Amino acid sequence: QLCQAIEECKQVILALPEHSERQKDAVVRLIHLRLKLQELKDPDEDEPNIRVVLEHRFYKEKSKSVKQMCDKCSTIIWGLIQTWYTCTGCYYRCHSKCLPLVSRVCVRAKVSHQAEYQLSICPESGLDSQDYRCAECRAPVSLRGVPSEARQCDYTGLYYCSSCHWNDLAVVPARAIHNWDFEPRKVSRCSMRYLALMVSRPVLKLREINPLLFNYVEELVEIR
Repeated sequence: QLCQAIEECKQVILALPEHSERQKDAVVRLIHLRLKLQELKDPDEDEPNIRVVLEHRFYKEKSKSVKQMCDKCSTIIWGLIQTWYTCTGCYYRCHSKCLPLVSRVCVRAKVSHQAEYQLSICPESGLDSQDYRCAECRAPVSLRGVPSEARQCDYTGLYYCSSCHWNDLAVVPARAIHNWDFEPRKVSRCSMRYLALMVSRPVLKLREINPLLFNYVEELVEIR
């Protein structure tokens, strides 16, 4: 019945004069109908406050903000009517219904176990080496955007789907170390979180990795 009401409301909106008050009222009604339908699909059931998935430690959120985006399905989290969780380690956010589908291991765990950077500049191996699948969720991708656009991460050199790569920008350590290039580049969601957690860790022995930089960057000489 809700689906039928939504379709009828769409037809009414198209038939009414553009920008009229009646059309605006119909749009508001359409929004309410869609929210009600979403509520039926994702009921506010009694769920545990803590869920552990792939080393993520997810806590159920009490915030009613609607400004969050689900890291799994890339859609808005409607805090008023949907249950959602946040990982306390890497701040991965997702709907309750998306928890069983999470494929990314907690980045905080990776930082704890292996706190080191990829020091090769965008080490691309080609989309064919990934079997034309997203490096994270294994969804089919291609450079032509069919069925999904392949987006390269400038940090790992790997290709990701649009759900795992939102075109976030980050400074890539390898480019800074080898070329003193601090221009932000497009990276995957996983890489962005990893770089954010690693940024304050003193793990780069610059005099061993690229001692020539000290000949060209005056500030480094002063620091040394």
